[in-house]
Amino acid sequence: MALLEVKDLQVYYGVIQALKGISFEVNEGEIVTLIGANGAGKTTTMQSIIGLIPTRGGSVIFDGHDITKTPCHKIVHLGMAQVPEGRRIFQELTVYENLLMGGFSQNDKSAVKQDIEKIYTRFPRLGERRNQIAGTLSGGEQQMLAMGRAMMSHPKLLLLDEPSMGLSPLLVDHVFEIIKDFRDDGTTVLLVEQNAGKSLAISDRAYVLELGQIVLSGTGAELAASDQVKKAYLGG
Repeated sequence: MALLEVKDLQVYYGVIQALKGISFEVNEGEIVTLIGANGAGKTTTMQSIIGLIPTRGGSVIFDGHDITKTPCHKIVHLGMAQVPEGRRIFQELTVYENLLMGGFSQNDKSAVKQDIEKIYTRFPRLGERRNQIAGTLSGGEQQMLAMGRAMMSHPKLLLLDEPSMGLSPLLVDHVFEIIKDFRDDGTTVLLVEQNAGKSLAISDRAYVLELGQIVLSGTGAELAASDQVKKAYLGG
């Protein structure tokens, strides 16, 4: 069953058309990846879905609701959360305060505290640094915090934009393991990622974007085996 349906999505920056009528879907319980070169439209797609960029045509259906014109903060309440490119944590707040911000949509304060403890269990490094100012964390720790903060809202769908950017190879492997854990725990994932090899390896399905259009789709394994994808994105 499709949790997210993107239909004929069109986005413009001034007179330039960034998304040229793309359509795809994300089924409940999947990891779906969008891959493509810089400027292909991956981040624009994510920001359009979450309501940060207005669309000029097409529709976004999430969990049976048409959210095409819905403000971002209301989309979060419907069960969608995003870890944006560059993490965008609250640099001046502590780790604990950042996680509190992630639970803003919940009214039960005791439940929020329990959720924070669960995040510390999943990310022990955050528990060790709960009172540390977030801006002083390492890049890997900030990525963990951004992911933990997003999970505080118990999203049905988690949007991840370039989660491995700037991380060491060891941390990249760890991040992709965490993404699989999210899926295995029942959270559907839409992933935008430059590391095509790693992302396709964990994806149920994937789409290739070029210049605002989807040019290929298939299972993660099918695209990883595609000569076209190998040549363009996998160094083959």
